[in-house]
Amino acid sequence: MDKRDLSTIFRERLKLLLTRSDLNQSAFASAVGIDRSALSQLMSGASTRLPRAETLLNIAAEFKVSLDWLLGLSQDEGVTGEIRESLEIEEAPDGFDRTLLAKWFAEAAGTKIRYVPAGIPDLLRTRALVDYEANITNRSRLAQASETQYRIEYNRRPETDMEVCMPRHTLEIFARGLGVWDRFPAADRQQQLAHMATLLDDLYPTFRLFLYDGRMRYSIPLTIFGPYRAAIYVGDMYVVLNATQPVQALTRHFDNLIRAADINPHEAAAFARNLASMSFASGTV
Repeated sequence: MDKRDLSTIFRERLKLLLTRSDLNQSAFASAVGIDRSALSQLMSGASTRLPRAETLLNIAAEFKVSLDWLLGLSQDEGVTGEIRESLEIEEAPDGFDRTLLAKWFAEAAGTKIRYVPAGIPDLLRTRALVDYEANITNRSRLAQASETQYRIEYNRRPETDMEVCMPRHTLEIFARGLGVWDRFPAADRQQQLAHMATLLDDLYPTFRLFLYDGRMRYSIPLTIFGPYRAAIYVGDMYVVLNATQPVQALTRHFDNLIRAADINPHEAAAFARNLASMSFASGTV
């Protein structure tokens, strides 16, 4: 999911909470532990950055809404004690092999991992795309390349069982060179899609990609590590759920995405190749 879409959803729901509260901006900001200028920036739309983890948790707790609703994961505002007590925050620093995320992958080996990526799945990206996205996000190229290689090696293990589900429109938008990829050269986009198709064939069936209609379903980026935990990606951090109930709820959410898929894993490589073979210069796919 595009970070701009995520920040737009958060901003709209923050404005809704402000309206419901009958507080002025100064009082609202004080209630959640920030100053008025910070609140004004969050509501202005001038930046795609989300607030600090502590602020997100304070907003959810103060106004008794769920964090997944606040971030756009759910239309259900309710929050249970089990979910709130199970929350952890993990920063997403450079150096993938040293993060808790890599540890969670290792711990979940032999169980099914379910993954909704924010864009092109990490392990399917070419070095050219890694470099391009690192440049526009100011993240380390080395760290992103390291993460890509780690995930490829992980998915080559015989015990790996990973399902990935994402909107097919993400790939169609990428192929056209729209959105965040508007300055990524057509030849590199074509190479990226061909590379993706090759890996999809190579890694199948331990890695299975499902594509659903993004107009009919919606999901925030997340990874579910077997029955153990789920990590929701919110830009520069992960919101981590460890309790059984929320992990099971997110698993059901993921399974519903799969049920809605109109392109299944045995068709995904051909879909990517078809996009790669078309003329991007014309601006149509």
